[in-house]
Amino acid sequence: MSLSELLAPVADDMKAVDAVIRARLNSDVVLIRTIADYIISAGGKRMRPAMLLMVARAFGYEGTNHHLLAAVVEFIHTATLLHDDVVDESDLRRGRDTANAVFGNAASVLVGDYLYSRSFEMMVAGGSMRIMSILSGATTVIAEGEVLQLLNVHDPDVSEERYLQVVRYKTAKLFEAAAQVGAVLAGATPEQEEAAAAYGRHIGTAFQLIDDVLDYGGDVQALGKNVGDDLREGKPTLPLIRVMEVGTAEQSSLVRSAIEKGEGDFAAVAQAIHATDALHHTRRAADAEAAIARDALAQLPDTPFRDSLLAFCDFAVSRKN
Repeated sequence: MSLSELLAPVADDMKAVDAVIRARLNSDVVLIRTIADYIISAGGKRMRPAMLLMVARAFGYEGTNHHLLAAVVEFIHTATLLHDDVVDESDLRRGRDTANAVFGNAASVLVGDYLYSRSFEMMVAGGSMRIMSILSGATTVIAEGEVLQLLNVHDPDVSEERYLQVVRYKTAKLFEAAAQVGAVLAGATPEQEEAAAAYGRHIGTAFQLIDDVLDYGGDVQALGKNVGDDLREGKPTLPLIRVMEVGTAEQSSLVRSAIEKGEGDFAAVAQAIHATDALHHTRRAADAEAAIARDALAQLPDTPFRDSLLAFCDFAVSRKN
């Protein structure tokens, strides 16, 4: 199932979210409008806001506040992208130049700050302290994940456990918060709320693990980013960690050196990854996360929205970009 088919049940809701995003991007400062519009108009999967919409609808929500809160989630995500690209010195995202490559690092960081600030204004407008607590707490955890990842850069001794902690903080937390907010908004029970949060957490983890796989097996045109960026940035992702665990002494040494230096023979590292079970191991880990997410959906009512959330589990681990 394609992403557009997955999103079909909330297609009208997604259009309403886009309208909120456009309205809330309005600023008297032209550069803010220009940069924010540049990165948001680049598209992306919009899985996080879509997840909030689907969970809310699955629990029978009939209001319109889910549009505002889905836009909040997208603003938080966009802010993290702006900051990430500066930290990582990236120059390509979603198939085109990053905002920092076009407008400079200072402008990208400051507009990222603006989007965070705007998202908090919108949270207040949502009128729920519970939802504000979930989303504001998520932004704190995401920032902690960014710092943890920074500490792991160029460290070949990062364990699988340490790496997965970064994934759960930096990537999975916003998926978790989006799903949980959808449940809270719809008045779900505490048990259903926790099930929704668990679903988001494990889908988000699976999503990142497949990103790790695609970084060494994907096509730059399909991915919209530079294949091999993680290695060049000295990030010890799961495929690299696995090679150092099960590869030959030569393969392990090659990967260790590449992580430490942030450079090396990318082709040789990729060959070592493909020669071991590193990609298969990472896919198995992603499949396990998706299976847990699938089980969590047993707490949701049987609706077309739950069917789409189930299909997300397959999409997260089978996607090519």
